[in-house]
Amino acid sequence: MIGLQIQEVNLSNKNEIIMVKEYLNKFNLNYEEDIDYTIFMKDNDKIIGTCSKSKNILKCFAVDEEYQGQGVSSAMVTTMLDEMFNNHIYHSFVFTKKKNKGIFTSIGFKVLYEAEEVILLEHGIYDINNYLDKLIVKYSIDTALPKVALVMNCNPFTLGHKYLIERASMENNEILVFIVEEDKSTFPFEDRLNLVKLGVKHLRNVKVISGGEYIISSATFPSYFLREEGSKLKAYTQIDAGIFSEFFAKKLNITKRYVGNEPYCQVTRAYNEALKEILYNYGIELIEITRMQDDYGAVSASRVRNLLKANKFQEVCKMVPEVTWNFINSEQGKEIVEKLRNTDAPH
Repeated sequence: MIGLQIQEVNLSNKNEIIMVKEYLNKFNLNYEEDIDYTIFMKDNDKIIGTCSKSKNILKCFAVDEEYQGQGVSSAMVTTMLDEMFNNHIYHSFVFTKKKNKGIFTSIGFKVLYEAEEVILLEHGIYDINNYLDKLIVKYSIDTALPKVALVMNCNPFTLGHKYLIERASMENNEILVFIVEEDKSTFPFEDRLNLVKLGVKHLRNVKVISGGEYIISSATFPSYFLREEGSKLKAYTQIDAGIFSEFFAKKLNITKRYVGNEPYCQVTRAYNEALKEILYNYGIELIEITRMQDDYGAVSASRVRNLLKANKFQEVCKMVPEVTWNFINSEQGKEIVEKLRNTDAPH
């Protein structure tokens, strides 16, 4: 480590960002746009390593082969953890290639799940078992009873979501609805969570639960190390379904998971097929329900967002429950719709 120094990258400096991208490109890695902190490791003026983070997720990690095994990796990761600590972030994740497992376990990371190409590790003051224990207490979950789970984004909550939850409620005794927590959606998490709670409060056997950090959304899954779209989807599905099956299902006694079928989007259809196979290996049944339709197709959140952008409020009114309609017409809802009109974000 003599002569080596760590340098913070100025994320407002386009030239420095280009340097990061060019360095990562040597390793066939992509630089992800949601990064909020990046460092270089330099030997004099030569870049020999880099590491970045987005909130509490480490990503875009690479070290020149000739410098591996010299403490460069651990020095960079320790710097990232210190930066998180200084910003009151005490729990972190890293998604990385399996060959990097030893680098992270040697400095206190614990393996959470291993997929074929990707490994997910965590580090911090709690782990997934602590999290689930607290979840059981917070939501008074009786783990002796078999349950059905649904994982939803609800951006926003539509009649299609409501129909799916009502079907699950009618056909089963205990229902857990996990709302994806990561705020990369047009409608903020707390609003999405509250709309679902209000929209299904008539269903006595349904609990609406925050997805937390362990229900991983495709929007937050780092895929910088996987260039092929098929590989990205496969890795995300394996991690998502694996954590759900290995931890959530076992701890909470989940025996079925409901999803809406996907007649249009090939990516979502492929995800559902892969999900079915992984859940089956854990003895969990995947139930695909035909989605609620109107004259124009499936009633979906993406259609609602597109209609809001096009100012077609009367059509939106037919596709959302009263609680969502009232929210859209509130001052807060109007602000969200205005932001939606000024962005091209897919979520």
